[in-house]
Amino acid sequence: RLGKPVLVEGPAGTGKTQLAKSVADMTGARLIRLQCYEGLDEAKALYEWNYKKQLLRIQAQRLGEDAGASSWTDIEEDIFSEPFLLTRPLLEAIRADDPVVLLIDEVDRVEVETEALLLEILSDYQVSIPELGTVAARQIPLVFLTSNNTRELSEALKRRCLFLHIDYPDLEREKEIVQVRVPGIADDLAEQIVRIVRSIRALDLKKAPSVSETLDWARTLLLLGISHVDAEAATGTLHVLLKYQSDIEKATKDLAASAAR
Repeated sequence: RLGKPVLVEGPAGTGKTQLAKSVADMTGARLIRLQCYEGLDEAKALYEWNYKKQLLRIQAQRLGEDAGASSWTDIEEDIFSEPFLLTRPLLEAIRADDPVVLLIDEVDRVEVETEALLLEILSDYQVSIPELGTVAARQIPLVFLTSNNTRELSEALKRRCLFLHIDYPDLEREKEIVQVRVPGIADDLAEQIVRIVRSIRALDLKKAPSVSETLDWARTLLLLGISHVDAEAATGTLHVLLKYQSDIEKATKDLAASAAR
C-alpha cells in the first residue's frame, strides 16, 4: 500500500528470489525478472532501438525516393517511434496495464552507474526516453530487489526501499520447508536432515549450505532410499550439500567426531 519497493537481503539460497515468485503466484500478477550482472547497461535493463529494423526502413525510403517518398524529417520521426522500440524488463514493467511483480535480482552485482539508473524508476515509477519523452507507469508494480551483500548498495537506493532481511530459518521452519518441497519424505528423515544441516552451518565454512541445498540433499537421500542418516550416509553425499572441498573435509571431521561421541 505504501507503493515502495522492497529490498530483500540475506545469505544466498534463503528464498529471496522465491519470495517475489510466490507473491506473483499468490496475487495472480505477472512476474517480470531483471537478472543483474556486472556490465548490465541501459540497453539490457531498460530499452534499446531496433537498429536492424531502422536500417531497413531507411533503405526502403531511399529506394522510394524517385516515387516521391517522405522527407528525412518524416523518416527520422518514424524510426524513433513505438514500432522500432525494444522494451526490456524495467520499461516493460512500467508500461504494463496488468498487475506486475518486478523482480530485480542480485542488484548488488551491478556497477554504481547502473544502480543510478534504477533511482528514477524506483522514485517516480517513470523513465525518460530522449526520443519519446517521459513514460510514466500506468499502474504501480510491486517491486522486489534482492541482494547477497557482495557490495554495499548506495544510500540513495536504500532510501527508496523498504528493508527486509531473510536469514536461514530456524529448525522447525526449515523442516516444514523440506516437508512441503520434498513430497513423500518421512518426518523422521526430515528432522535428521535439518539437524545435521544446522550443525554444519555452525562450522567455519567458505559457504554455508543454503535452504535450496538442504532440499537437494533431502531429495538425494530420498532417491537413494536412505531412511536413517548415519555418518557414512552423510559423508558419502556431502558434495550435494557443500560446494568446496575444504568445507567437505571440515564437515566430514565434524560428523566423524559426533559419531564417536
